[in-house]
Amino acid sequence: MSGYVLEFHEIDKTSLEIAGGKGAHLAELSRIAGVRVPAGFCVTTAAYQRVLADAPSIDDQLRRLSRLKPDDRDAIRTLSAEIRRTIEGIAIPGDLAEAVTAALARSDAGTAYAVRSSATAEDLPTASFAGQQDSYLNIVGPAEVLRHISRCWASLFTERAVTYRLHNGFTGRVHMAVVVQQMVFPQAAGILFTADPVTSDRKVVSIDASFGLGEALVGGLVNPDVYKVRAGQVTLKEIGTKQRAIHAAPDGGTREQEIAPELQQQPALSDEQIVRLAALGRQIEAHFGSPQDIEWCLADDAFQVVQSRPITTLFPIPAVADQDNHVYFSVGHQQMMTDPMKPLGLSIWQLTTPGPLSEAGGRLFADITYVLASPGGAAFQEALGRSDPLIGDALRIILERDGFLPVLPEQAPGGMAFSGPPEQIPTDPAIVADLIARSEASLARVQREISTKSGTELLDFILADVKELAAFLLDPHSLQVINAAMGATWWLNDQMQTLLGEKNAADALTQSAPGNVTSEMGLALLDVADAIRPYPEVVDFLEHVEDEGYLDKLPTVAGGTEARDAIAGYLDKYGMRCVGEIDITRPRWIERPTSLVPMILANVKSIEPGDVGAQRFEQGLRKAREKEQELLERLQDLPDGEQKAEEAKAMIDRVRTFVGYREYPKYHMVGRYIAYKQALLEEADRLVAAGVLREKDDIYFLSLTELHEVVHAGQADAALIRSRRDAFRSYQALTPPRVLTSDGEVVTGTYRRDDLPDGALAGLPVSAGTIEGRARVILDIADADLETGDILVTTFTDPSWAPAFVVIAGLVTEVGGLMTHGAVVAREYGLPAVVGVENATTLIRDKQQIRVHGSDGYIELLP
Repeated sequence: MSGYVLEFHEIDKTSLEIAGGKGAHLAELSRIAGVRVPAGFCVTTAAYQRVLADAPSIDDQLRRLSRLKPDDRDAIRTLSAEIRRTIEGIAIPGDLAEAVTAALARSDAGTAYAVRSSATAEDLPTASFAGQQDSYLNIVGPAEVLRHISRCWASLFTERAVTYRLHNGFTGRVHMAVVVQQMVFPQAAGILFTADPVTSDRKVVSIDASFGLGEALVGGLVNPDVYKVRAGQVTLKEIGTKQRAIHAAPDGGTREQEIAPELQQQPALSDEQIVRLAALGRQIEAHFGSPQDIEWCLADDAFQVVQSRPITTLFPIPAVADQDNHVYFSVGHQQMMTDPMKPLGLSIWQLTTPGPLSEAGGRLFADITYVLASPGGAAFQEALGRSDPLIGDALRIILERDGFLPVLPEQAPGGMAFSGPPEQIPTDPAIVADLIARSEASLARVQREISTKSGTELLDFILADVKELAAFLLDPHSLQVINAAMGATWWLNDQMQTLLGEKNAADALTQSAPGNVTSEMGLALLDVADAIRPYPEVVDFLEHVEDEGYLDKLPTVAGGTEARDAIAGYLDKYGMRCVGEIDITRPRWIERPTSLVPMILANVKSIEPGDVGAQRFEQGLRKAREKEQELLERLQDLPDGEQKAEEAKAMIDRVRTFVGYREYPKYHMVGRYIAYKQALLEEADRLVAAGVLREKDDIYFLSLTELHEVVHAGQADAALIRSRRDAFRSYQALTPPRVLTSDGEVVTGTYRRDDLPDGALAGLPVSAGTIEGRARVILDIADADLETGDILVTTFTDPSWAPAFVVIAGLVTEVGGLMTHGAVVAREYGLPAVVGVENATTLIRDKQQIRVHGSDGYIELLP
């Protein structure tokens, strides 16, 4: 057979480049014993390339298309339609048409066919591209088959397909093969997932089924039957109301058809067929080695498979050496960093943690199986739930399951420990001062010594110093200070609500607490704006900044020297910070100073002249003292009031003494990180110059110990680095769960509240007050075009977002807890805040009016 047409037995799963994803998978399916695949052949990508070669204008059109961005919707729509018209207008060469016609003659003259697109960027392990290209059913006759092959080629450039590729980073050339198969006329058809698409549980097979062709189900024409199968047993059977079906039309193509009323609520499959189909799905999954999304047909009581592709939306499961049940919770949700991390970042962060962490999808998870199963499991669940109710509720669901957690022997295996309440310390500011002094001396030593290192000596130095960093982050005295602040906060909130009916009293009491480096960082940017505001030419210059070298160009405009000095001074102190800063590979402000420009301009535009950091701090301090006085006076009026007021005063002093330190350990950590990073990037330059690495940032895709070996050996595994780049790209499209089991199940908690207004979004109240205003849905601080009074709505806030807090009037995040960075800073600035609001960035529209109830923990969406 020609290189333009290949039978299924001539290709397999490795034939992606010539048969496309669908063709390669179908050919591989046909090789599995017991799996029936409709007979057919593949018109290869060579045929597609041959046809495009006959259209000189196509290259220019494709170049123009490659330069577009996903949000260039009008341009994509216009140009993709132009390309489709060009392709469909090309006559299929005679030898290619003859090869297709000959293959049809060999199959069965007069048979109807399914003509289906099969792109090279399709059904991949990291991106399914499901439904992005077109397929055509019940095509009759060679002329019609050839016409629909051209339509399949053109469908590579539908608007949806082009946009999908751009969103997923497929910027290179993608080619199209076409699969031609004998048509199946089924009694029932549908989709089978070998992992539950709702919960991601890998031990549950989920089947959607309806009468007739599967297009009725895929197109949303019917409510299908839904079946769930676990361990060969049907555990759920929901029968959909199936009023219409799609069947083959006698003269070709398909048509909708009414289903007889007496059949509309009949199951499409019997229990025996459900179990048999589930077993077939498990067989296919085992062959491909990953969960599969399978399209099937039932004809004459026999199942035929018309497609199987990897399920790319499942969050990966941490690898374990046993078959036992495990429970994991997301470290990223505790650290306000749910984005994926590159391997270098993962490895350095893991070296600073007290116990082993598991990696999945570029994120870190703590295995808490044995903690939950221990006698202290309920207390551990309650403690986590106090910080993040959604995690707490998910863990409660697991605790209530019979038989999921192990029955522990007297000596349980290792894992994350839960030691119970921390030891108390006196309320003494000298404790904090001593911790900070020791950390600053340690950091100065690192900055001094690391500059003299290179090669393996540098890697040895960093590997050793990370241990010292871990010792500081886990210093018992440091943890006691943080726990003391948390304990005092909870005590004040509980007691003031019980005694005075005052919700979240600690929120007002912690405004302008001393020593909070994150709050100070936000206020310091007000001083930068105040230094720039008198110079209109500087403001105009900054509004048009495009490259990172703008600081060197600033002195060319009036006031530019003063502006440069103010920004440079800020970067000298805070330039090691950035969004997602626990990942050492993320670009720091000092490396990408344009990141600060939007916030500087927002401050210039929205903040009054003279409204500087010191003034804001004094305002917050005055409010905190007024609130303290008010509460103490109200307590004194109660029975035993003097004693109650004395106890409250002690706790207020305690929280104000210690709560600011909550932000310091991470500040110290990123100070060390920038020293490590700058030294490692210099080493990367040497490796690139020596030909060991292709690109400087290749080091980001190696662990710290792997990088040490590369430096020592003078060679690197280019294929490993390339595969990790590809994996990281796929991880960016995944949403990490708060709680995950070893079955792959995403256990989702809820707030379990019935006291909310209709349509309100529930969350965790972390900073008291109610504010109404314009929501600004912003996912990157570099896009933070904010005005005074705006309410920031985002996924998460880490310390790098603090400069935005001086402009906004309220805060809503999808991730967060009572003592996470955004919550602490919001309280210090007196901003009403609700965190942990599931899907806030999609449920709240940008610039929509909303009302934030920071004391009660919910958001109202206003007309």
